[in-house]
Amino acid sequence: MKYDFTTIMDRRGKDAMAVDNIPYENGITREGFSQIPMWVADMNFATAPSVTRAMAERIAHPAFGYYSPSEAYYDTIIRWQKERNGVEDLTPECIKYENGVLGGMLSAANAFCSQGDYVLLHSPTYIGFTNDLTRAGYRIILTDLIRDADGVWRMDYEDMDRKLKQYQIHLAVFCSPHNPCGRVWEKEEIEKAMEVYAANDCIVVSDEIWSDILLDGHRHIPTQSVSEDAKMRTIALYAPSKTFNLAGLIGSYHIIYNSYLRDRVRAQGSKSGYNHMNVLSMHALIGAYSDEGATWVDELCEVLSQNVSYAYDFIEKHFDGVELYHPQGTYMMYLDCEKWCLANKKSLDELLNAGAEVGVIWQDGRPFHRPYAIRLNLALPFSLVQEAFDRLDQYVFNLRS
Repeated sequence: MKYDFTTIMDRRGKDAMAVDNIPYENGITREGFSQIPMWVADMNFATAPSVTRAMAERIAHPAFGYYSPSEAYYDTIIRWQKERNGVEDLTPECIKYENGVLGGMLSAANAFCSQGDYVLLHSPTYIGFTNDLTRAGYRIILTDLIRDADGVWRMDYEDMDRKLKQYQIHLAVFCSPHNPCGRVWEKEEIEKAMEVYAANDCIVVSDEIWSDILLDGHRHIPTQSVSEDAKMRTIALYAPSKTFNLAGLIGSYHIIYNSYLRDRVRAQGSKSGYNHMNVLSMHALIGAYSDEGATWVDELCEVLSQNVSYAYDFIEKHFDGVELYHPQGTYMMYLDCEKWCLANKKSLDELLNAGAEVGVIWQDGRPFHRPYAIRLNLALPFSLVQEAFDRLDQYVFNLRS
């Protein structure tokens, strides 16, 4: 490979929540075990060289005054969406910076809902959606994703339709690819979902932040591309942050084709006075969405595909009672540990702590709305993935010493 996905970075003291703010009590990891960060959804890889180079070139000029997004910013997004997602008709007027995907979601909620209104989400669901919507005064209605006979997560269209009608819901949050399940939705699935939303006059916020993290050759289908109606009722949210490990820079953007939706969302986003991009975030995106960045992402997806397949096969072979789905996208894996916990008379907290004691810092999956779930981040060098699973095998799931 051209790029380095094997070096183990020391991120301590470098503003990394993943290692400096782990979600367990200080000292829980036993002496003799290093900590392997596998929880919060950022990557333990250095970003693409084109990103740091673009930022360094801008920093070399010692003036950082007021500015407006450049033509290059919009042109780069348009080219990226065309080359990666097959989008042919995107124009600069449809694109605008957002101070995070969650901020864009809340702008949409504030534009089209009143406090106390219901919003529809699929379950399991990203905790950022539920936490932020609840704090803002909205009420959450969940429609469960169902695993079919092959273990694949599927939408329940009848349940979606029933709940949209029952609670008079006119705003839904759709996650594509799905976090935490890892589904990369097929075109026909998105079409059916959008038909349900259209039949209930429901505006859709489509979080597509994971759209570049595709495993084993899967392809992302933009929600807005499946029909003209979907194009005009969807507020799509993107960012280079998950793809290029840039969450600390903040730099999301929306794509909205419908001028009415666009005007209302932007009116809400402007009211705080804080929804403005940092100039370095702009140059980071331009560097990320370059030819070199695209090559880097292709290699990243190969590495993540290997990591995910290794983890899936290891769990299937060694961790009896742990159920899971092989993700098609993202670098997160969502484990159902109910059968293991019941068979071994252990609570999920005991299981989580057992992993943390041997340095595997994984994430409590219950806030994603499954009672025995653990979410696992696999975006780290393969040697650490192997080490983590060896520890889980020896000291946690199949205790041998």
